[in-house]
Amino acid sequence: MDVEHGQLLPDQAVATLGDRIVAVGNDADVARRWRGRQTLDGRNRYLIPGLWDMHVHFGGGEALIEENRALLPLYVAHGVTTVRDASGDLPLQVLDWRREIAEDSLFGPTLLSSGPKIEGLNPVWKGTIETGSEADVDRAIEQLKALNVDFVKITDSTLKPELFLYAIRQARAAGLRTSGHIPMQLTLDQVVDAGLSSIEHLGYAYNAGAKDEAAIAADFAAGRITRQEARARLDTGFDRDTAMAAYRKLAQKGVFVTPTLNGSRVIAYLDRDDHQGDDYLAYIGPGLRKTYEWRVQRAAGATPAQIEQRHARYQRVAAVIPLLQQAGVTIMAGTDAGFLNSFNYPGVGLHDELALFVELGLTPAQALSAATRAGPAWFGQLDQYGSIDEGKAADLVLLERNPLEDIQATRAIHTVLLRGAVQDRAALDRALADTHAKVAAWNAEAAR
Repeated sequence: MDVEHGQLLPDQAVATLGDRIVAVGNDADVARRWRGRQTLDGRNRYLIPGLWDMHVHFGGGEALIEENRALLPLYVAHGVTTVRDASGDLPLQVLDWRREIAEDSLFGPTLLSSGPKIEGLNPVWKGTIETGSEADVDRAIEQLKALNVDFVKITDSTLKPELFLYAIRQARAAGLRTSGHIPMQLTLDQVVDAGLSSIEHLGYAYNAGAKDEAAIAADFAAGRITRQEARARLDTGFDRDTAMAAYRKLAQKGVFVTPTLNGSRVIAYLDRDDHQGDDYLAYIGPGLRKTYEWRVQRAAGATPAQIEQRHARYQRVAAVIPLLQQAGVTIMAGTDAGFLNSFNYPGVGLHDELALFVELGLTPAQALSAATRAGPAWFGQLDQYGSIDEGKAADLVLLERNPLEDIQATRAIHTVLLRGAVQDRAALDRALADTHAKVAAWNAEAAR
């Protein structure tokens, strides 16, 4: 399948050697040139590049290292061959896993990680590098370079706005891509001009649609309005033309957006579905399930009016997805799955995200591109990933149904090729069963 152009290419054969594709073309032509030790029958099936989840987390403290490690096979079992770790409170452990996976001593998707995120002093988030001055930021960038991180994640719980912009500029100067949240004291224009590479979570892009975004940011920075008042003004001030102008600038500057819609949807509608009957909870360890509680409890304390506001907020923000697409912004599929983010499940969550993209107006081809080509494009690796071509990585997913007709077909996985290694349906089911058994044992131990 040609995901770049959203086209089927019938009667094709693919040959792989090691972790690379060595031939693609007509069945007979490839058969004449190559003889495989192992063959897969792709008749009436559909081959796509491996899926990328561009926003995942590992964390919950050192006591949950093994529960987090058990999540890795879940990604592969759902066709996700690469994940971008957007930092949690186990950043050095994740970097170790990145190395072990690359060395083939740990089973899991290829890991690309930010390592510890850059934050302010005494931040909300753990596992960060705390910075209170430009000198601190400079040291943080040097530390991240020494860790050989794949990109830099910057968040805003206590980071001063001026240091947020400084960190973006310094990371870019060091040759590192930057990703992050946007402080409410700053406008989208300011962070884009500073050089931010990707915006995480759709709400930050939504805010740029307010006609008076700059005035709202200035009032919040000066302490004249609360965060809640600022959000109310951003909502009432949203204007489609203003949003489109902002999004066209994102496209022009090459800034990508990772919406992470599924997590927002789950929290917005906890009043309708508490997810206690989800079969997938059997794959999530008891410690990780416990990290879900703070969002669940916060949602449970909402009044009927607040619940209605939560629904409306999700719908307003989600509605900008087609605007981003129309403006030419590259949308990256990412889930926000992992610890803390309640019932947003590793692996299967990416398929939920793609279904939401289509529900909101993207075509199946556009959604599929967001999960196969956008990630490699952001990392500058389209020469290695994102299409089924000679010389590219042998990360492939064989589907039973056509995802260009129905995006739900990405769930109908027959076989995954992970760095050239064949994971057939039986192997994928064993990976799921292994995590299921570990979680069952942890549950039993926790119940004692």
